[in-house]
Amino acid sequence: MPHAPNLEALAALHADAFETPRPWSQTELAGLLSSYGVFLVESDGPSMAMGRVIADEAELLTLAVASQARGRGFGRAALRAYEAQAWNRGARTSFLEVAADNQTAISLYHSDCYSESGRRRAYYTRPDGSKIDAIVLTKRLKGA
Repeated sequence: MPHAPNLEALAALHADAFETPRPWSQTELAGLLSSYGVFLVESDGPSMAMGRVIADEAELLTLAVASQARGRGFGRAALRAYEAQAWNRGARTSFLEVAADNQTAISLYHSDCYSESGRRRAYYTRPDGSKIDAIVLTKRLKGA
């Protein structure tokens, strides 16, 4: 039986990793994790990814890397673990949304063969109330 995720630690990681979009609370994470098709891949502290698979399509809901662990491959490892889990659950395509000004994440996704498939204007709200677009990226998954 899989272990229950430590929601306090996940929420703390998400808060460390995100300002825009707003970090998710323990309650929000618990709600997502109890939703149909949602799964979590996590490492011991520095990163995690959460996805959802419906039919043959996966959505990367979030990918978080602790601020002190950035630039050391944890994001790429979490992305690959998400993709492998999505594939194993029957997904053949993956998509995600990323803030248009998150160049680090965009570079990671582009280097992993994601390509822009759309844009959601003024989708995210920054802490100061200003809006930022979300870029929608898509990738055709390949089996491990």
